[in-house]
Amino acid sequence: MRNFMRSPTRMAIAFALGCGAAGAAQIDPALLAQAQRSGRADTLIVLDAAVPTALLRQDGNYLARRRNLVDALRATAEVSQEPLRRWLDDNGVTYRSFWIVNMIQAQLTSAQIDELAAREDVARLVNNLPHALRLPDSPTMPMRPEMIETAEWGVAKIRAPEVWALGITGQGVVVAGQDTGIRWTHNALKPHYRGWNGVSADHNFNWHDAIHDSVGNVCGNDSIQPCDDNGHGSHTVGTMVGDDGLGNQVGVAPGAKWIGCRNMDATAGTPARYNECAQWLLAPTDLAGANPDPAKAPDIVSNSWGCDASEGCTAGNEVKTAIDNLVAGGILFVAAAGNAGAGCDTILNQPAILDSAFTIGATTSTDAMSSFSSRGPVTGANRVKPDVVAPGSSVRSVTNSSDTAYAIMSGTSMATPHVTGAAALVMAVNPALKGNPQRVMDILRQTAVPIASTQVCGGIPATTFPNPVQGYGRIDALAAVILADTIFKNGFE
Repeated sequence: MRNFMRSPTRMAIAFALGCGAAGAAQIDPALLAQAQRSGRADTLIVLDAAVPTALLRQDGNYLARRRNLVDALRATAEVSQEPLRRWLDDNGVTYRSFWIVNMIQAQLTSAQIDELAAREDVARLVNNLPHALRLPDSPTMPMRPEMIETAEWGVAKIRAPEVWALGITGQGVVVAGQDTGIRWTHNALKPHYRGWNGVSADHNFNWHDAIHDSVGNVCGNDSIQPCDDNGHGSHTVGTMVGDDGLGNQVGVAPGAKWIGCRNMDATAGTPARYNECAQWLLAPTDLAGANPDPAKAPDIVSNSWGCDASEGCTAGNEVKTAIDNLVAGGILFVAAAGNAGAGCDTILNQPAILDSAFTIGATTSTDAMSSFSSRGPVTGANRVKPDVVAPGSSVRSVTNSSDTAYAIMSGTSMATPHVTGAAALVMAVNPALKGNPQRVMDILRQTAVPIASTQVCGGIPATTFPNPVQGYGRIDALAAVILADTIFKNGFE
């Protein structure tokens, strides 16, 4: 049996189709305004049918569970979208279908939006607008390749070199970055790319480009090999795994392998791009977009991006379903808290606000909170975020200008991959933790080191942990690995 006890996919579809919308679809007001102003609007049509993931089997191997989930998601989208796709074809509308979220992206007129809103199978019609990633005010500072510092300060601060000394470097673990792309040929990244065997490259199942309609982008559209149009994505992957073997130890888990997806066009993302990369990460495909294989999914996804109202994330669920499904597939989803600090209630956007995301704030080299790092609690929910904090100020890592170039950047974007790398070390010492993101998050929380801070947010004292300023504290990779190893030796997952 694959999904349910009996007739798994058929049962999922029957349940999903039995949950049809009872009234008119929700329409993003900005969507209609955009369509009326421009003639057409880039629209996400979210269908009402959804897979009852709570009914999927939770026992057995996590890879089997992930495949069951993917099968149910794909089957539900295939069946429930068929009438809508037929309507779009009859009206000459080009579109792109998704299954990680039961959704279709299309360019629609205001009249077409009104007509679709009346359909019982449509739940929401959402704007799909691009918006540039918000970065701190501190500039990016390029560095000459000869300025070698061995293990970077952030890598040393979380005690990763002490973990390497135990023979644990992230081996057997696959991490992923979805960002502005990756300069895969960089000397500190190429040896750690899953698509490189030491002699030749195979980008199938290891790279996807969700940018299809950019104008003037240096990477073009639908790049068939990893490419970075900004440098931000390369920098984050460098902090996860980077090591050129010549002393540039910029990455926390150099023994891990990386794969990637470009979900931003020179830092500009949209919900459709974010969901497309999430779908590919749950079941990577070949370069033609065919043969999705959940077994080739990464163990951890690092996310240094945010989706705010200016790019269409207004209802709080535009990317939530995709992220929830990634985590349901046994993938740890690590997300930057954002750079709107230092006040309280400044963790504002998806994915940082989501319960399923492991949300990361930033610290300085002196173990103080970075001034730009967003603080919690999450507005309107009073949930404690961030979960933990990690080095994020003045972090040196890879950039995209050459195969030997490095740069210093600051942001929660830089803190997040430190945690991704630490999680890879935890999974490397205890492979039974793969597919169990909640347990890995618990280990990183339990072993975090509280830092000195007197700031109070959400009425929670600065001496109470977790609190909305630093969560449980700054991560400690060595303590986390020791706890994971103890759990493994005692026979617990």
